[in-house]
Amino acid sequence: MNGTQISLENPKSLSKLSDDEFQALLLEGVSRTFALTIPQLPEKLYSAVANAYLLCRIVDTIEDETSLSPEQKKYFCSEFINVVKTGVNSEPFAVELAPLLSKQTIPAEHTLIHVLPRVIEITHKFDPDQIEALACCVETMAEGMPIYQAMDLRGGLATMADMDKYCYYVAGCVGEMLAKLFCHYSPEIANHREQLLTLSVSFGQGLQMTNILKDIWDDAQRGVCWLPQDIFTETGFDLKNLTPETNDEKFRKGLEHLISIAHGHLHNALIYTQLIPAHETGIRNFCLWALGMAVLTLRKIKQNLDFNKSSQVKISRNSVKATIFATKLAGHSNTMLSLLFNLAGRGLKAPDWTYKTLSSKSMSDL
Repeated sequence: MNGTQISLENPKSLSKLSDDEFQALLLEGVSRTFALTIPQLPEKLYSAVANAYLLCRIVDTIEDETSLSPEQKKYFCSEFINVVKTGVNSEPFAVELAPLLSKQTIPAEHTLIHVLPRVIEITHKFDPDQIEALACCVETMAEGMPIYQAMDLRGGLATMADMDKYCYYVAGCVGEMLAKLFCHYSPEIANHREQLLTLSVSFGQGLQMTNILKDIWDDAQRGVCWLPQDIFTETGFDLKNLTPETNDEKFRKGLEHLISIAHGHLHNALIYTQLIPAHETGIRNFCLWALGMAVLTLRKIKQNLDFNKSSQVKISRNSVKATIFATKLAGHSNTMLSLLFNLAGRGLKAPDWTYKTLSSKSMSDL
């Protein structure tokens, strides 16, 4: 290795690593959460899921880059779809995009774009069915997310159905992809393919809604609000009036309703996980850790409806450890998992209020 230290600050040094080591180091740089959960997966699934997350992160990087115009974002998203599908032109794509990234994009994402050709090279080592699952997800995400770039989101989305669509583009399609990869990995899991694909969209939405609720004020600083106005119209609050200084019972009531909807999606995530065979402990852990942390985050938001910083509702490291411990202890038993979910999620469902979610079939037809 000629004394060269391997680090994300030196993209060329990553060439010394095996594919799995390469992807693990990138994951650690761009997402500590997924760097924790993805290694729980069986060896035959790890590489494909790690690669899938990196591909999705590349789309996120394009979408979040403040120096790019909406037209540029649409262009790069379209080009990236072709790169993922075909495996060609990854080098010129990276060379064109990398210099345009600003300092607001984290260093690890700068590195991810520099080493994009190798990420694509790994993608095209997988089975055709796996490649198709990854490419379909990237296409859905990369075509859907730019729709919101031209929208004025300071006053939120118009309706809950609009929020459903947004969540599908950024998370629901990821859930579908994971379900396809799990079914490809195991014929036993594939016996539940249709039900898993339906529930996977809801699973993704539950996680995304939790993130949106947690990050309300961080998004507001960027002039963005992902909350649906129609939910707040019911309670008598106009999202155009939302500021970190907002102290309004009508707004808090709307938040309670969104927490209740997210809780319903996470309940579907539980059913999804319970369909995974109990002996597939790695896949169950992967699902349960994400589910458990989301439920605890929702509970913290519900207990602090007047929060004005995401740090105020971020779960502690001890909560993360407790989630891991509890799911490892109860992960084999569907009955115990239901009891844990009901205990952790107690009080999250809004009493005397219901919302009929957009059907998963409608989501998949988008």
